[in-house]
Amino acid sequence: MDTSNKTTNAVQKTVLDNGLTVASNHMPDAQSVAIGIFVNVGSRDEDIPQAGISHALEHMVFKGAGALDVHELAESLDNLGGNANAYTSKERTCFHLHVLHEDWQTGLSLLSDMLLEPRLPEEEWQREREVIFAEMSMVDDAPDEWVFDQHAAHVYADQAMGRPVLGSRETLNQMSVQDLRDYLNMHYRGANVLIAAAGRIEHDDLLGMVQGSAWSHGLAATKKVRALPVFQSGQYDLTKPMEQAQVMVSWLGQGVKEEDKAVAWIANQLLGGSMSSLLFREVREKRGLAYGIGSFLSSYSDAGLISISCSTMPEQLQPCLAVLRETIADVCTQIPQGMVERAQRQLTVQFRMGMDAVEGSMLQLGALLDEEQLYSPLEWVDKVNAVETAQVQAWLQQYLAADAMWTLAVPE
Repeated sequence: MDTSNKTTNAVQKTVLDNGLTVASNHMPDAQSVAIGIFVNVGSRDEDIPQAGISHALEHMVFKGAGALDVHELAESLDNLGGNANAYTSKERTCFHLHVLHEDWQTGLSLLSDMLLEPRLPEEEWQREREVIFAEMSMVDDAPDEWVFDQHAAHVYADQAMGRPVLGSRETLNQMSVQDLRDYLNMHYRGANVLIAAAGRIEHDDLLGMVQGSAWSHGLAATKKVRALPVFQSGQYDLTKPMEQAQVMVSWLGQGVKEEDKAVAWIANQLLGGSMSSLLFREVREKRGLAYGIGSFLSSYSDAGLISISCSTMPEQLQPCLAVLRETIADVCTQIPQGMVERAQRQLTVQFRMGMDAVEGSMLQLGALLDEEQLYSPLEWVDKVNAVETAQVQAWLQQYLAADAMWTLAVPE
């Protein structure tokens, strides 16, 4: 067992002999504890016949665990008085719980049983599959989400990274309970797992409970090898019954392990990350061409994107696109005075305010699946404020002057 703590401040990390990582952030003044079980598997790790299986498992482990059936498990989670939830992304599945500090052992025991002893009853799978189909229909009915999925499918054409996290009706209809169980036993063990907690909890107590459970024995059956995603540029036009036109544009960005993350955060913040950003000011405030406009970063373990999303009325689409292109070209040439400093201030506030949030602190620990060391929020504040305007200008020129993928969706 590796007990070395490559950590800062109150964050501690231990790697067990089977590769599983235990991490904690001790917050002694908190009244609660947030616990998360992170699994290093997501939709990009699925073969085509498996598309959607990670997300399906996220649903199905709530359908009974150990001695508890689906209703007893739900009542046990509710009796803790906090909240239990889960999410699936391109590279992660996370199961998390927020409870009072005196209840954290019970909470971790329930979460562990869900993944170590899931019931996965056949009749529940038949019902839950219909629930996921309803979730797919909700995405189809939300134009921005639908366009995002269509956009990703072209940015990463013919690659697992480009497939929807929810999978498809065809693959889910062919998926059996045994398929779910085999996939869980293959991937949700050993080095693929990080158990993290933040709040009023001691690292040694968390470590002792994990070591005394079945988590300390299981090994992942296979070591995942992820093919480096290939970014595609171009333009894709599509139509859909909807009121507004939707625009998505993405450039090749950077992965989570790259050194200039602070520069990227500032660049994104001033481009479209706030109400004082360039895109918000030029497209919405000055010209009234869109209600929704902004930029965001997508960072994966080995790749990334910087993207802009916008919704506008169909008759304003061409003027909106012209302003978008002009604003992007302008910011690559010169950043307006004071914008880097304002972005630094905004990020400083976000980091410092985030230090008060137990659940947010726990979710940040999930990055330890990709990175050996986490910087504390105050260390990130120092890094952000050390960035110079010339660095941000060079970053914008490097990424936004490159070829992009544009997706334009208009009403039928």
